[in-house]
Amino acid sequence: MTFGAAWNDIVRGFKQHELWLQLGWQDIKQRYRRSVLGPLWITIATGVMALALGLLYSVLFKIPIAEFLPHVTVGLIIWNFISGCIKEGSDIFIDNEGLIKQLPSALSVHVYRLVWKQALFLAHNLVIWVILMMIFPRPLGWDVLLIIPAMFLLVINGVWVVMFFGIIATRYRDVSPLLEAGTQLLFYVTPIVWMTSTLQSQSAEIGNRARLAELNPLYHYLEIVRAPMVGADLPAYHWWIVLAFTFVGLGLALLAMKQWRFRVSYWV
Repeated sequence: MTFGAAWNDIVRGFKQHELWLQLGWQDIKQRYRRSVLGPLWITIATGVMALALGLLYSVLFKIPIAEFLPHVTVGLIIWNFISGCIKEGSDIFIDNEGLIKQLPSALSVHVYRLVWKQALFLAHNLVIWVILMMIFPRPLGWDVLLIIPAMFLLVINGVWVVMFFGIIATRYRDVSPLLEAGTQLLFYVTPIVWMTSTLQSQSAEIGNRARLAELNPLYHYLEIVRAPMVGADLPAYHWWIVLAFTFVGLGLALLAMKQWRFRVSYWV
């Protein structure tokens, strides 16, 4: 078991794209089987949640709805992708026990399958953002093109999150419920239904405490995607923090693949 063998599994799994693309699409079709609206329920559910939270908290924080609703909506869209990778990723190998034992494919195929499915959910939900930009138009400029590398980084991080936590949670089954509880907690401490700028303007003491949000890495992941989408300023340090976590995460995933890849089929 070497890093070369682990890397070969990752590459071989990516090359089997026809398999995981089809499996990921099949997952969505199976989920909404016999449904009239089908995958549109993904967009409807996210849109209703964003509208409810946006209206409520815009009143509580006394923020104009035209400013706050896009902030909440884009935050929820990105959060759904992140939380989906974390929570479903922890069970990815357990849920695919039959395929792992019977299908002669790379282990990473199941990782790409889940990330692809979450990416499709994300693409569906981006329709809400387009509608919001038509209702509340704002000058986006060329900075909107930063969405492309930001989304790319988001997907890459989704891969290592699913791969790493999937292996760990397969070995230690208590990790999955722990991750689910932790993800729920992270939702409240991540600026999705609240804004750091609002807290910073309240008072000096609260403003300084608001900076603690920057200790949360998910805040930076949200910002590199959300800021270009809502026309906000994006300091460069957000990118550097995300890149650092990306490299560290990929290293952890590669290490996990090296150490335990061959044991997953026995653990499931």
